[in-house]
Amino acid sequence: MADIDLRLFKAYDVRARTDVLTPAAARLIGLAAGTLAQEQGFARYAVARDGRLSSPALAAALIDGLTASGIAVIDLGLAATPLLYFGASRLAGGCGAVVTGSHNPPDYNGIKLMMAGEAMGGAALQALAQRILAGQLREATQPGHYASHDLAAAYTAALCAAVPQPGALKLVIDCGNGVPGAIAPDLFRALGHGVDALYCEVDGHFPHHHPDPQDTSTLVDLVARVAATGADLGLAFDGDGDRLGVVTARGALVPGDALLAVFARTLLPSHPGALVLHDVKSSRLVARCVTAAGGHCAAIPTGHTHMKRELKARGALLAGELSGHYAFAGWNVDDALYAAARLTALVGAGLDLDAELARLPACHSTPELQIAVDDAAAELARIKATAIFPTATATSEIDGLRIEYADGFGLIRKSNTTPVLTLRAEGDDAAALARIINELTAAIAPLCWPG
Repeated sequence: MADIDLRLFKAYDVRARTDVLTPAAARLIGLAAGTLAQEQGFARYAVARDGRLSSPALAAALIDGLTASGIAVIDLGLAATPLLYFGASRLAGGCGAVVTGSHNPPDYNGIKLMMAGEAMGGAALQALAQRILAGQLREATQPGHYASHDLAAAYTAALCAAVPQPGALKLVIDCGNGVPGAIAPDLFRALGHGVDALYCEVDGHFPHHHPDPQDTSTLVDLVARVAATGADLGLAFDGDGDRLGVVTARGALVPGDALLAVFARTLLPSHPGALVLHDVKSSRLVARCVTAAGGHCAAIPTGHTHMKRELKARGALLAGELSGHYAFAGWNVDDALYAAARLTALVGAGLDLDAELARLPACHSTPELQIAVDDAAAELARIKATAIFPTATATSEIDGLRIEYADGFGLIRKSNTTPVLTLRAEGDDAAALARIINELTAAIAPLCWPG
């Protein structure tokens, strides 16, 4: 029997404060993942890590557990999550793990796991936890082989071949001192662009701002640098490189769902009738744009594991989230570097991103809002059981509670990474938004609408 804190195992990955996600826990996770991979017939496992201060020790412990199980480890070292996906698929049969806290605070860290080409989440992660608790772990008499491997050149070559660039742009790239800084500037120079690198030195202290482009306060310096240099585009990456933030040439911040709509509108003319997936937090403008461009769309639960699984299972053309995760058919993983290259190719071919945004249907919306609660699942269950939405036309429980109106939508869901309820509301005009917020405020009482 082995002991591990079950709070580690979230809906999409392993994630916790570093007093919970310790090297001892990471070793057990490695031992379990190596055992499982070998049971499924795999002989190699790829590992990468981000630039957080706790990541080297956690990665070393994870690797120790993997090799102790008897599986061979290919250590990719300091590498963004997209490089782990790339390396796992090409070198290890789709088996791999990256130690990363993504955009969480500095005292957090995590492990994203892949098995047989699929991101592990939900029931698969819980089964891994139960395997550890039951002691169903293989300790090999001979440790697995260990080798380090630098994939930056191979990944760069593959991405350059996959997304040729029709014209050179002037870019500002802000990595917020996260691990994408180790590759993003050189990658986009290899694609033929001029790059002004902003905060691209990997530094786990995050001295300038937190690497979370969904938090618009982190984009202030990027907006200023784009304006000061006359750049064509500003690109921001989160702490592990699977989420993208964008600033236009005129300084506009591009919401994740708006960029999804732009991608869909540019792709659908050559893929008529194709399916586009969006998460439940995304604006109704995505569906409107997809329909107008000749495609169809569907809502999916929020989370990168859901997005990649549904993209593959449904044969979708494109999937995306409000948070800036995107996955394209043919590349198949949420790789913000690849998504950014798709965008620079469009802009380089003459797309005026500011004009495209101006063409999107007008709406009024809140940002994603949060309420800290002790038990988000219980609060959500209470709201589902008691709430009344007088002017709603439909509700969906794909992920939390999404309430549809003739002129907007509301959302109440449980975060799968932190103990909060997340809320969002949108209306076709200010009056519709105010009415929908009032209905959601009544529904969540005695909790209070944020702000």
